[in-house]
Amino acid sequence: MSAIPEQHAPHSDLPPGISLLRAPKGRQAETLSYDALAFLAHLHRTFNAQRLRLLAKRQLVQAQLDIGWLPDFALETADIRASAWQIAGIPKDLQDRRVEITGPVDRKMVINALNSGANCFMADFEDASSPTWDNQVDGQANLYDAVRRQIDYTDPTSGKQYTLNEKPAVLLVRPRGWHLDEAHMLVDGEPISGSLFDFGLYFFHNVKECMARGTGAYFYLPKLEHHTEAQLWNDVFVAAQQALGIPVGTIKATVLIETILATFQAEEILHALQQHIVALNCGRWDYIFSYIKKFRNDPSRLLPDRAQVTMTVPCMRAYTQFIIHVCHKRGAMAMGGMAAQIPIKNDAAANDAAMAKVKADKDREAGDGHDGTWVAHPALVPIARAAFDAVLTGANQLDKKLPGYSVTAEQLLAPPQGTITEMGLRHNIQVGIGYLAAWLQGQGCVPLNNLMEDAATAEICRAQCWQWLRHGAKLDDGRVVTSSLFHDLFNEEMAVLAPAYAQKRDIFTKACDVFKQLCLDADFKEFLTLPAYGVLVKEA
Repeated sequence: MSAIPEQHAPHSDLPPGISLLRAPKGRQAETLSYDALAFLAHLHRTFNAQRLRLLAKRQLVQAQLDIGWLPDFALETADIRASAWQIAGIPKDLQDRRVEITGPVDRKMVINALNSGANCFMADFEDASSPTWDNQVDGQANLYDAVRRQIDYTDPTSGKQYTLNEKPAVLLVRPRGWHLDEAHMLVDGEPISGSLFDFGLYFFHNVKECMARGTGAYFYLPKLEHHTEAQLWNDVFVAAQQALGIPVGTIKATVLIETILATFQAEEILHALQQHIVALNCGRWDYIFSYIKKFRNDPSRLLPDRAQVTMTVPCMRAYTQFIIHVCHKRGAMAMGGMAAQIPIKNDAAANDAAMAKVKADKDREAGDGHDGTWVAHPALVPIARAAFDAVLTGANQLDKKLPGYSVTAEQLLAPPQGTITEMGLRHNIQVGIGYLAAWLQGQGCVPLNNLMEDAATAEICRAQCWQWLRHGAKLDDGRVVTSSLFHDLFNEEMAVLAPAYAQKRDIFTKACDVFKQLCLDADFKEFLTLPAYGVLVKEA
């Protein structure tokens, strides 16, 4: 196993102003070298104040939404939308992204994803990872080895060995969103941004190696709500490249349009990252969560059961087609959303039905003009690939411009229609508890009910429970969602799930407590990972 090159001995000392609240172990000392930590401190000191100002601005916008303001395309940036410009360009190895697989950064999963047959692999430090200190730092060592094609793994139970194929997928990395801190590293007494920590370590250790191998440092940027947040990332990229003597524009990023506000800022986001951006992605699950969160005080915008909010409902259709239009207009690629299904091994009929849903979804995306799509499991790669192979005559569909296409704010904001059911409420409780119980044990990507759930889908579950309780939503059988009904169903579902956690009762109880509190609080918590992270840090 290789050592990460550095100029200083690992942890003989720390750069001024840096504190690590967990002593590094094993290869963590190599990853957290003196020079890497100094680089992170530079990013933090340069950009953290602006990050905090932008997060405070989000709260001001939410206060407007809470009293009835509705978003629209901004007049002050109309000239950006009206003028002629293009993004800087797309590297050759990112021009064919017809199938991308996503997953956490643990060693075996990284190897399996790179070997999956997908064009690209998004290694996820965010929604598919539980941000324990070991997960975040060890994940960096795993990616260090993956970049150098020297990653391997031997299963301690089965003895099975895992190594890379001859042609692995192109690697992209998703750091945590701007709202998340890394509690275990302090710079001048304050926690470093999780975004800067994840981005900075990967970039510092790997950009030159990536360039030597004919690829680059490629990133996915999550949870943006405004073009100024994209501008902050652009400023970070410029500073990081300058600090390491890398040509500005070497970094390439894909932005997830996974908040309702970002949709109205899509062209402005492309413009802010013009020299670094290559694509936008339709992050469907977080998008649904964002819709609930942003309009949480509006009883006219109650969403039906999650399963009914498909990509064919009018507002979701408007959103995805608009992103294709905007991207291709500006020379960027438009990536489709996640297929969260996983194979159902012991029920052939159910498995066939699930795979048919995946096929229909990917056929729709390819037919609409997306340049590629996401899957959560290697078994779905051939299905997604076939859908795009059927329509692509080249590497992508950038020439599909959708001329004359337009969308209105009303179309983007139209509430999905459907019913709210007891089964939907129970499902939200099941997934919310099950996901949090796994997350608090360090697992961020969890198979539940034949779907691969991550933090985004868990967010939908708790947000719907909160919204239905807040507004006294009516079930399809006429009953009102009250705290009494919620408690009854919660206790029933908890009793069903409890036996699976007999050996980890404390974790299960904490997960139940966190989820219940999130659903019943008078105030809506911005992200479930914020209070849950406090519990996670204490458990570590």
